[in-house]
Amino acid sequence: MAGYTPMIQQYLAIKEQAKDAFLFFRLGDFYELFFDDAVLASRVLEITLTGRDGGAAEKIPMCGVPFHSAEGYISRLIEKGYKVAICEQVEDPSVAKGVVRREIVRVVTPGTVMETKSLEGKANNFIAGIAQIGSAYALAVCDLSTGELYVTSFPASLQMLSDEVNVYHPSEMVGDAELLEAVKEQFQSWNRPLLMTPREPMAQEGLERQFGREQLASLAEVRVKAVSVLTGYLDETQKRSLGHMRVIRAYEPNQYMVLDPFTRRNLELTETVHERRKKGSLLWLLDRTETAMGARLLRRWIDKPLLSASSIEARLEAVDRLYNDLMLRDDLRTELKEIYDLERLVGRVAFGSANARDLNALKQSLQHVPSLAQRCAASSSGTLAQLVTGLDDCSDLAEMVGTVLVEDPPVSLREGGLIRPGYDEYLDRLREASTGGKKWLAELEKQEREATGIRTLKIGYNKVFGYYLEVTKANLSQLPEGRYERKQTLANAERFVTPELKEKERLILEAEEKMVDLEYERFAELREHLSSHLHRLQKLAEIVAAIDVYQSLATVSAEQRFVRPQVNDSYDLNIEGGRHPVVEAVMGGTTFIANSTSLKQQQSMLLITGPNMAGKSTYMRQVALICIMAQIGCFVPADAAAMPLIDRIFTRIGAADDLIGGQSTFMVEMKDIQVMTEQATAQSLVIIDELGRGTSTGEGMAIAQAVIEFVHHHIGCKALVSTHFHELAHLEESLPGLSNACMAVQESGDRVTFLRKLVPGAASTSYGIYCAQLAGLPGSIIDRAYLLLQSSEGLLSKTRPVAGAASQEVSSVERASRGHGAVNEVRDDRLLPLYNLEAAATSEVVQLSLFAPAPAAENSQEKPRKPSRSDKLAEDLKKLDLFNMTPLQAMQWISDMKQKMAE
Repeated sequence: MAGYTPMIQQYLAIKEQAKDAFLFFRLGDFYELFFDDAVLASRVLEITLTGRDGGAAEKIPMCGVPFHSAEGYISRLIEKGYKVAICEQVEDPSVAKGVVRREIVRVVTPGTVMETKSLEGKANNFIAGIAQIGSAYALAVCDLSTGELYVTSFPASLQMLSDEVNVYHPSEMVGDAELLEAVKEQFQSWNRPLLMTPREPMAQEGLERQFGREQLASLAEVRVKAVSVLTGYLDETQKRSLGHMRVIRAYEPNQYMVLDPFTRRNLELTETVHERRKKGSLLWLLDRTETAMGARLLRRWIDKPLLSASSIEARLEAVDRLYNDLMLRDDLRTELKEIYDLERLVGRVAFGSANARDLNALKQSLQHVPSLAQRCAASSSGTLAQLVTGLDDCSDLAEMVGTVLVEDPPVSLREGGLIRPGYDEYLDRLREASTGGKKWLAELEKQEREATGIRTLKIGYNKVFGYYLEVTKANLSQLPEGRYERKQTLANAERFVTPELKEKERLILEAEEKMVDLEYERFAELREHLSSHLHRLQKLAEIVAAIDVYQSLATVSAEQRFVRPQVNDSYDLNIEGGRHPVVEAVMGGTTFIANSTSLKQQQSMLLITGPNMAGKSTYMRQVALICIMAQIGCFVPADAAAMPLIDRIFTRIGAADDLIGGQSTFMVEMKDIQVMTEQATAQSLVIIDELGRGTSTGEGMAIAQAVIEFVHHHIGCKALVSTHFHELAHLEESLPGLSNACMAVQESGDRVTFLRKLVPGAASTSYGIYCAQLAGLPGSIIDRAYLLLQSSEGLLSKTRPVAGAASQEVSSVERASRGHGAVNEVRDDRLLPLYNLEAAATSEVVQLSLFAPAPAAENSQEKPRKPSRSDKLAEDLKKLDLFNMTPLQAMQWISDMKQKMAE
């Protein structure tokens, strides 16, 4: 440091304490950054880089931001994953000898943000601490802005630790360097910034001071270590009391349904896959909360569905009561609208950053709690009544705030005007002196105008010169000699003082200075008193948040016509008329086609085939979402639902390369399936979409069949598997627990309609080329594709579903006659025949039998003949579902055929 000025030497010494952070060094009204910090910050924040003479040969790089607007700049750095160390002057410059003493008062990191503008109100901002002892892993997570602290552990499973970390979406993680690196490998495709900081555990003494010996004694050793790692980091960076973080909420992983990161993403629980927005997710649909803390709790419920039937029933009971009482729901919503974010208000009180308006918001919120509690107690809901039984409404705290603070206080705590008149006798006397002094000044101005005859004479004030008499230069000659002392000369006026004015100024300023200091003292006393009751306020906030979630779930369930599910401990899953909740909500007035699902011990797997875009993925997702909704305690989109407890849901939906991890789409799919085969149990739900894609047809089918057989024989869980390999339909014959299903399709002339209806049986085509045509591919490509398909599938093929095209494939009815099953096996008179059967190409006319397969062509190279009218009539007759036709439908069919034959 030799050669640098004392101030730069001080900067460098303090910078050593925060090597991994930007150091915001307070100099007067600015936070300044120097050296490398300045160079990088100027780029990131897009502010001007300058230089300063610090005693070295060359100027030191420097940039700065005004202290009053620093929060915005700090937020931008935090959003990009940086840390910011805030260095303040901790000594009065007027009494300092030499360089003013400065210290780092706080380090702001992505996981320790407290400023409201930097936080999303309806989402937690978690920081995680991880630890390992032997083969056991532990995770502790905290939201510093609310004081929530959770801890759990996992025996010998780094994968489970990583999955649990994903539940909380932490913005920062601390722990042992090697363990951080191991966890980081699990997040190769993590698409969020995650700051990882090595950190050793906090000393036992500090941990006991924070949480108490008794609470720590109830935790396993590895959990204590995770908590100590996290708490030690928070204590080191925040450098202040963590009084709102006193309760450790320990839980076991088996209390909740396990959802791995891919499943959360595929099901779009809290954000959409492509745009990563809330809108379009399950959370978006269910979030009708009125408070920020209720919204955060709802998100946590969705992230962690319950595995306790009794707890689920308790939630459903509360939702059911509110579902059937519109007036009660509206009353609760009215009260909740007036309640601010109690959790984060408590956090600011604990941090000492709450201002007078925050405390007034706290008071106003508490004033609505008694009415809210009363309505819940009278609701006839056992769950809601239990929730508010013995409720501490903290009315004494609301009363105290109302006694101390004025109704509309200023934002600044150093400008006065905070404390209500009558609260402090001495403060009232100072106010009277200040008010009386100002009246005296007004009287003095009037007297001086009369004495001098100068009607424009006025008394003013500024911070530099204090009070003064101002006279324009045109009127200076009217001033009496010797009575006025010149203080300041302006372009068009002169300013003067008198001995009487100077004495009164001293008394007024002394009173105002004392008033401001005394008001701040009284405010600080109030805030300190509230900080001793944080636990009461936090407990109340939890109850209010739960009430808000219950009314939100009930409101959505009533609006969307959801039904109460029956949750039991059986194996069977039965959903009648199930619907995809989000897709239905965004369809507007369009009717969503409902589908039923029945998965039982004897028939636990569905092998779903059918065309692209027919709704297979939507159907499978809706089954998973209905299970999740039931286990968070929400009504479900169905006509009726009897649900077992699902311990895990595995989904493999959609295709994506993991470029960062160096894995292809097929490898990603195989990795997902590998995790499923290791961790799925008989109580799990497995969903695999388009199993076996990404490799050759032969290998894909082989892997698909092997996976299906493994799930069937060794896991025995409920499973929905979709595939384009129609050849796998034969598994229904060899696997007693598997049945075929497909998405129905209607063809009429040159149009193909996907009916979105799941029906028994196996589909015979995927309509891939037709979908390509809908996507707008050039006609030459479409024609060539059909020609290649014709060559590969032989002489008997299905009709190209385009007007005027030749029939090229075997119809689904023909497949049915050969024993393979088809859509038309379902007796549903809404379903029209899918394809027309065509005779093979011959040089002679071939008469088709109504019930036997068409004869094969003798010469496969000859061009197929154009079918005659009689051929078409025979084919249409063959496809009639006579057993399910009404007489009127039969007459209509005959009439249509007569018209066609006459054309």
